[in-house]
Amino acid sequence: MSPAAPLAYPIVQRTLTNGLTVIASPDHGTPTVAVNLWYDVGSRDEQPGRTGFAHLFEHLMFQGSTHVPTGQHIGLLQAAGASVNATTWFDRTNYFETLPSGGLDLALWLEADRLGGLLDTMTQESLDNQREVVKEEKRQRYDNVPYGDVMERLIRLTFPEQHPYGHTTIGSMDDLNAATLEDVQHFFRTHYLPSNAVLSIVGDVEPDRAFERADTYFGGLHGGHKPAKVVPAPLPPLTGTERAETTADVPAAAVYLTWRLPARGTPEFDAVDLAFSILGHGQTSRLHRQLVRSAELAESSGASTLGLIGGSSYGFAYGRARDGVEVEQVEAALAAEVDRLVSEPPTERELRRAKAQYERHWLHELARVDSRADAFGEFATLHRNPALVNTRIAEIEAVGLDDLVDVVGSVFRSDQRATLVYRQGSTGRSAA
Repeated sequence: MSPAAPLAYPIVQRTLTNGLTVIASPDHGTPTVAVNLWYDVGSRDEQPGRTGFAHLFEHLMFQGSTHVPTGQHIGLLQAAGASVNATTWFDRTNYFETLPSGGLDLALWLEADRLGGLLDTMTQESLDNQREVVKEEKRQRYDNVPYGDVMERLIRLTFPEQHPYGHTTIGSMDDLNAATLEDVQHFFRTHYLPSNAVLSIVGDVEPDRAFERADTYFGGLHGGHKPAKVVPAPLPPLTGTERAETTADVPAAAVYLTWRLPARGTPEFDAVDLAFSILGHGQTSRLHRQLVRSAELAESSGASTLGLIGGSSYGFAYGRARDGVEVEQVEAALAAEVDRLVSEPPTERELRRAKAQYERHWLHELARVDSRADAFGEFATLHRNPALVNTRIAEIEAVGLDDLVDVVGSVFRSDQRATLVYRQGSTGRSAA
């Protein structure tokens, strides 16, 4: 396969005097603009006993600020024709909206007002209200749905309890209940700073105007001191003895395998990511062809990586048993197929297919201004270089078959993974 040509999306970056990184990328294809603000704070930055704070702010940030009444942030944007949302992850929190280009000033004003003035309107009542919203979200998405706790259980198997990645972004009920107004205010003052943020403005606006408007609304905010981050040393591989079983009200018994992987942003992670794609991404993957189609043991199967920057990432593979199939059969077949990845390494054809899947997904995402703005913020925040968006396909293309074989041999050994088994049954468990 010939080397992939790099993309050429325009990227202009400046830093305001208060430390806010601003990225502008014009695209006049449609009269829309995407505003995307990444904060360099996620669940990995939480302290023991104070989990869930990063995600809690994903909700609190919509509850009003100095000049915006409670609950009006989303309403003002939607009235201007915007789509708006926010997400939290282990390594970051981001807030974003896409709207007609004439609404750029409104979007920037709202984002700056809550960055500079959220604490002006934060009260015990608003904290209590959003704490209950988050707890209800935990019940609905984690505690009371089939396999809803799978990530929590896999993380528990994969990372030490006190590791920055040793808990989920939703946090624990006990920590949320214990959070005081002072605790939450301290978290905001520590992490929600212009110097700890990246603002991307992508769409129907020229860079000079984007920078001028960003400076108008954000330039007067106090920059603060970007909090120092301690990057943990890479964790050693799992020992193969980590194992957990649970009985739950699930539609099918299931087995999961999990691994510690290299940190994202490294050639080793790119290689292992392609290996996971070959193992379990889509109907052409090895797991689907063997467990679902050939042996007919599993109703579904797959594998995926979760790229993280704090020393180690992780990845998992799974199979869900068909009716009448014992979960032990699925576990044996899943383990055998993973072992076969080592004994029968990926072929050049499989590698080409995995690269093509990656490229197709990457180009599909970048075709939209909102996803492009998100990608610029992601690479600027996590890797300090938004231009990597344009070279990402070339980086994936640079992974050779020898690289893939090497990483498969070092990662997928049978004594370097943990196992989680779901058995069918009623637990009678109710959420706290």
